Amino acid sequence: MKIAALQMVSTPDWASNRDSAARLIAQAAAAGAGLVLLPEYFCVLGRRDTDKLALAEPPAEQGGAKPGPIQAFLADAAREHGLWVVGGTLPVTTGRPDQALNRCCVFDPQGQQVAHYDKVHLFAFDNGRESYNEGRTLQAGSEPVALQAGPLRVGLSICYDLRFPELYRALMNPPCDVLCVPAAFTHTTGQAHWELLLRARAIENQCVVLAAAQGGLHANGRRTWGHSMIVGPWGEVIDVLPEGEGFVIAEVDPAHIAQVRQELPALRHRRL
Repeated sequence: MKIAALQMVSTPDWASNRDSAARLIAQAAAAGAGLVLLPEYFCVLGRRDTDKLALAEPPAEQGGAKPGPIQAFLADAAREHGLWVVGGTLPVTTGRPDQALNRCCVFDPQGQQVAHYDKVHLFAFDNGRESYNEGRTLQAGSEPVALQAGPLRVGLSICYDLRFPELYRALMNPPCDVLCVPAAFTHTTGQAHWELLLRARAIENQCVVLAAAQGGLHANGRRTWGHSMIVGPWGEVIDVLPEGEGFVIAEVDPAHIAQVRQELPALRHRRL
């Protein structure tokens, strides 16, 4: 199966972001992708942290209620193009007006939401020039989530999770073929650590890492690092997009993953 990571430079305007995402999904589908991953906050990067709360949607599965516009868009895109859509992230209501969940929803080729993952690790950073604290507006998730997407077992994670290898170890029982990382890494932290961490997660888990990033200068003045990429199970960068809108795409060969694990059976050698 071909997999693709979409890179965006999202704005405070949902309609504009929706149109950009639709265009990129269509382009990746035309290139043969069977699974696409959108970046974190593909739907909105506001001027203030609290802006996302205005877009927060109830969980689609709640009482069988009709999904909100963001979840409906993702479902429609999956159905229209007949592919798996791993929907980056969107804000989901928690019952508290001042907090949301940062949720990654997965839709099958029939447009059914088949899984979701709520970001477990909440980012905080302050170097005197830049300051972020997701805990002010987000509620942390608690459980790792993996699913079968066609021929591939796929593990879900979000952005700052990348710094916590124990989450990915939890996703490797049984082992995943692909680990998804939708992200909005800052330029500062991304330049220092993004590729290094992605390659480490691929090497230690001997699988493909699919990373979809925000990549550019946003309306709020924030600059994200970009460099959406696909990393192979030997740690090799297969495809990368440094900045701007677009996508990276590659074929996942489960036989190659199995060969790497057979030649260097590190997953079987775990003691802890």
